[in-house]
Amino acid sequence: MIPAGYETALLDSWEYFLYLAMVLAPLFIGASFLVGLAQEYLPPDRVEAMLRSRDHGSGNVLAAGLGAVTPFCSCSTVPVLAGLLGAGAPIGLAFSFLLASPIVNWIAVFLLFGLFGAGVTVAYVLTALLSAIVGGMLIGRLELDRYVKDVRITAGGREITTDGGRGTTDGGRTATAGGGGAATAGGGTGCGCASSPTRSHRERVSAAGRGALSFFRETLPYIVVGIAIGALIHGAVPAEFLQRVAGPGNPFATPLAALAGAPVYVSLSGMLPIAHSLAGQGVPIGTVLAFVIGGAGISIPNLILLNKLFERRLLAIYAGTVVAIGIVVGVLFDAVLVGLL
Repeated sequence: MIPAGYETALLDSWEYFLYLAMVLAPLFIGASFLVGLAQEYLPPDRVEAMLRSRDHGSGNVLAAGLGAVTPFCSCSTVPVLAGLLGAGAPIGLAFSFLLASPIVNWIAVFLLFGLFGAGVTVAYVLTALLSAIVGGMLIGRLELDRYVKDVRITAGGREITTDGGRGTTDGGRTATAGGGGAATAGGGTGCGCASSPTRSHRERVSAAGRGALSFFRETLPYIVVGIAIGALIHGAVPAEFLQRVAGPGNPFATPLAALAGAPVYVSLSGMLPIAHSLAGQGVPIGTVLAFVIGGAGISIPNLILLNKLFERRLLAIYAGTVVAIGIVVGVLFDAVLVGLL
């Protein structure tokens, strides 16, 4: 026999689970379709070609924009990043792409819109993109190229090499490897992000539709886990407890949220239901977004992949930059934007 209080909480959690599932499923499929179209028309090698000849400033703006609209999975973002660095692109420009890629993409935009509305979504995208641009420009001034490892990556049917961030272009495709014994950083993307052959628009749209359904099936377990956690938070965790721990009365709530997102990250689509539940329980929206940014940017899988490309100091700088972006965006939302949205 379930006690009356627990029965009510579980029923509330179940109703919230169904609500989130009905809201998120169609949005996720639609966003995945746009992801597929982006990969059809902007494959990784084309992104590299657009960025590697750019310089600071306008290059950072373009890099952050392409990082947002070409939401490759982590296993493809790293080869694109290696290709940029190996072709001699400025490290600050590459960082703008790297910072924007996990925290601003079609899936994030669609799910944020469905859960939080247009105002929060637009403000989040603009502040996150601006942070990626400024972060990349600042990192570009620190001369950190020497902390890029010599690696050889096979991705999309081509071999990409870096030379400690000092590579030069070779026929507009890869850089000359520096020295022997370059480390292999993965045997491919494993996510269908390779360059597409020339096909008709109908074939590309059809492929994007099939890919959206396939991606939804593959990601469904993570979505269910995220929705279940969010539903339990909504129905079983007292709002007073969450407000005491992560509410406006705790000055360290936003920095801690930016750090706490990483170990609980399952996928961005799984984190946003948790974020919605936290906001519904009275946690400030800025703190919630800091949690999302930290989880997406410094998740354990993402750091493991980047460790193959960056020395530890550069990896720490990347992680610190992501946390700083989460804190800045969170504080900005809570102090300024929340009253305007």
